[in-house]
Formats: sequence, C-alpha cells, structure tokens
Amino acid sequence: MSTETLTSAGAPIDAYGTPLIDAADLVPGARVLIKDETRYASGSHKEPAARAVVARAAADGYRHVVVATCGNYGRAMAMACRAAGMTCTIVLPEGWSDGGAWMRAAGAHVHLVPGSYEDAVDESRRVAAEEGAVDGNVDGPYADAVFEGHGVVVPALREALGEPPAALWVPVGNGTTTIAVHRRMRALGWSSVINGVCSAGNNPVVTSWPGEYRMLPPDAVTASDHNQPLVNWHALQGAEAMAAIADTGGAVFGVHDEQLIEARAALTPYGASPTAAGAAALAGLLARARAAGPLSGTHVVLLSGR
Repeated sequence: MSTETLTSAGAPIDAYGTPLIDAADLVPGARVLIKDETRYASGSHKEPAARAVVARAAADGYRHVVVATCGNYGRAMAMACRAAGMTCTIVLPEGWSDGGAWMRAAGAHVHLVPGSYEDAVDESRRVAAEEGAVDGNVDGPYADAVFEGHGVVVPALREALGEPPAALWVPVGNGTTTIAVHRRMRALGWSSVINGVCSAGNNPVVTSWPGEYRMLPPDAVTASDHNQPLVNWHALQGAEAMAAIADTGGAVFGVHDEQLIEARAALTPYGASPTAAGAAALAGLLARARAAGPLSGTHVVLLSGR
C-alpha cells in the first residue's frame, strides 16, 4: 500500500491529482476511504474527462468546445479549454450553480437558458452546430474520451490499494462516472461492487431501480441549492449506468438534502470540503449502514465537487 497516496486529513495530492483519505471511523465495522476528487483546480471530479475531450477535439482540428452543465462539468471544461488555448461555451440553466460567474472568470462564454439541464443540453447542441464547434457533452461524439477521463480514478485506487475494495460508492447524475468506473474495473479484473447514489425522487436512475430505466416527467423533479448536480429527469446514460451497477451486484440509493448536508459535515474532520451534492456518495453509504446494519471490508467513497 502506498503511504504517498493514503493518508489522513491534509493528504498530499497523488500522481493522478487527488488524495485518498483514511476515514475508517465513519462507519462501524468498515474501512472507509474518501477519494477526494474535488481537489482538481476546477473543484470538479469531471476535470480529467474535460481534459480528455479537449485533447481529442484539438487533435481533430477544433478550437471551440460547447457543453451544457449543472455546474461541475462547466467548471472543468472552462479550465481544460483555457489550458489548451481553446474557446469554451457553456450553457447553464438559469438559477443553477453560481449563474456561471466562476466559469466566466475562467474565460468561458456562458449562455443562460430557462428550464432544466436537459433544456441546456438541447441548446448546447444547437449552438455547437451553428458555430461549427465540438459538442463536448457527455453523450456527444467524444463520449469515449469522457469515459476515459472519468475512469482514471480506478488506476489511482489500484496504485494506492493494490487490491480491489469491497465497494465503490459513486454519485449519479447522468450516470457517466458509474459507467467509466465499471469499464475500467472490468479491464483490471476487479469485481468490486458499485453502489450509485442519487437525489431521492429527482433522478430516473433511482426512481427506476431495480426495474427498467424510465425517464421522469420534466416537471417531476425539484432542484435545490444542495442537490442540483444530481437532478435529471432524463439521465443521459442512465440505462447503461443501471446495467453497470447491476453487473457488480450493487444497488442505487436515493438521499435527501438533509442527508447530503449531514454527509458534508461529517467530512470536515478529514479535511474534505465538498458541496452537499459532492458528498452524495458518503450520504448513501451512511444511509445504507443505518438501515441495514454493520458493513465490512473497504468502502471507497468518491467526492465529486466543491
């Protein structure tokens, strides 16, 4: 086990960009490790995916990337485009995140649209086609690059742990991270369980589980200051994410805003400072431990944004 990558609060950044923090006393009987993916410059676990998309777009001769976002992917893409000297246009639902202030400060052009994240996706595709830019959305033409970027967390864990953990706890919005983790785990021969955590009632992955994936009515979801990145009436890759979770023997858990806030507060002693939504995976683990009794083995929790 690498002492360079596995430490307590104040952990150094590892070779992949983020620390793995030992929080063993969070859940009785289990060893809990916090993979703090908020430590990227953008504060978002989506930064490796954004970098991979930008690299692919540049190799194909593009100089402009357009994406829709709830906040995390937009911040990551703004940073990746700035580093590559590329133009970045971000479409954000009105009233979400910080209104695009952070992304503008990072050099991105921000378009605010009424409606939901799904409305922003539609508008971003229109803008990309109109301007001859790359559609950099998670299910766009560079989806394979998105999966490649999100998947880097798995070799980071292999470097730190040497052996697969019992379970990985992953926040679910569109389902992209879940799919990427599953693919990379299978490539390594790991059989760890993947558990997905969504905003209760506000994402079709959790409302459909364990049955067939079904979109929610657009007016059936409620976004708050705490759950925004987890809210989708149509998770763009939700069906495949559910299949990935089922393949590992995992489950999907829905958590409420109060549980998100509680999980964020529980991380403070360990030097992690995600948003409430960024602590979703831990909220799911804590809810599971309370509802079903003691856990065992090593459980890795992915934090997603700050």
